[in-house]
Amino acid sequence: MKPLAERMRPQTLDDFVGQDHLVGESAVLRRMIDSNTVSSFILWGPPGVGKTTIASILSQKLKRPFYSLSAINSGVKDVRETIAKAENSRFFDRANPILFIDEIHRFSKSQQDSLLGAVEKGVVTLIGATTENPSFEVISALLSRCQVYILKPLDKEDLISLIDNAIKEDEYLKKKEINIESYDALLRVSGGDGRKLLNSLEIVVSSFEEGKPINITDDYVFEVIQDNLAKYDKTGEQHYDIISAFIKSIRGSDPNATVYYLGRMIAGGEDPKFICRRMIISASEDIGLANPNALLLAESAFRSIEKIGMPEGRIIMSQVAVYLACAPKSNASYMAINKVLAAIKETGDLSVPLHLRNAPTKLMKSIGYGKDYKYSHDQDQNSPDQEYLPEEISGSQFYSPGNNASEQKMSAIVRQKWKDKYGY
Repeated sequence: MKPLAERMRPQTLDDFVGQDHLVGESAVLRRMIDSNTVSSFILWGPPGVGKTTIASILSQKLKRPFYSLSAINSGVKDVRETIAKAENSRFFDRANPILFIDEIHRFSKSQQDSLLGAVEKGVVTLIGATTENPSFEVISALLSRCQVYILKPLDKEDLISLIDNAIKEDEYLKKKEINIESYDALLRVSGGDGRKLLNSLEIVVSSFEEGKPINITDDYVFEVIQDNLAKYDKTGEQHYDIISAFIKSIRGSDPNATVYYLGRMIAGGEDPKFICRRMIISASEDIGLANPNALLLAESAFRSIEKIGMPEGRIIMSQVAVYLACAPKSNASYMAINKVLAAIKETGDLSVPLHLRNAPTKLMKSIGYGKDYKYSHDQDQNSPDQEYLPEEISGSQFYSPGNNASEQKMSAIVRQKWKDKYGY
């Protein structure tokens, strides 16, 4: 059986709840249907407000072939195959097929580039859906060929209307004796997402014994939903819990937990660039100089994701995440900059030693700027014996090498040069 949200998906704009500025009487999308013409456009709005439904209704009413791709699961190959199908479906004066791309902001530049030619030539009419600002996430060449229509969050009246319509019209729910004592809990767990609202309603209703009256209270909704609606929410509290668990698993050198939480984020539709940015930070904060290659690999993953996109990008992220988890750990450089910033806050802007200052003018030279500076490459073992810190904090140790092979080698070099000055 299809989920309630799918069973209740509107088939006409007259059945559509909300977005009157787009689908109401004389609104732009309704005029498209009435005039039997449609140009490429992008629907921008939060989850569960009707983006996919609008695209589906347009294609049905305009009697056009309809192709759908999800940017989370589709690669360049899928895009090209779909465009080829659309091209083959064009006969004589038949109208262009509609290509609907959900989460279009997740397409990489190369994936978006692969769409551009088909849109320019009129092979397809593109309808994109995005929860992110398309100005930042869609390439300018593609964006310039599309109108952008903004969808608003569903308000309280809209959400209640969805619930009441489902109870009254759904082929399964209308057979049950359902009483809603309060809508508040259902509205709260939905977060304004119509799809999540109907799925929550269905979970609550199905928890009652068959044939018995169903009395829905706020307390009961919270109890049932917390037990059953275990879903990664990229904009809610779990977003922060999962990414926190991911980073702490890397820090704790547990590759199995690391890849598990990575999978949770991928399955939940998290932005892969967000994941890669967090891995770049972890590569410096938690691994640092214990394995400098970690930062290079994390940065490479970010660039690769931009070029390749999803779903293939999951392979790259998994490789780098496991590498980071298994790498030796050191937060020495991270702690060093924290100590420095704390010292600066306490001591203020201390004067740079005169011999380290640049002296581009005669006046600066005459007052001692650059005087007695020893050029390192002209000195024995490339290490002149001179002070580099301000006099007031001379000898301060900000960087304490970690207990790992890489940093112990660096520590030996520092000890050879500075002897006991910094306490290494």
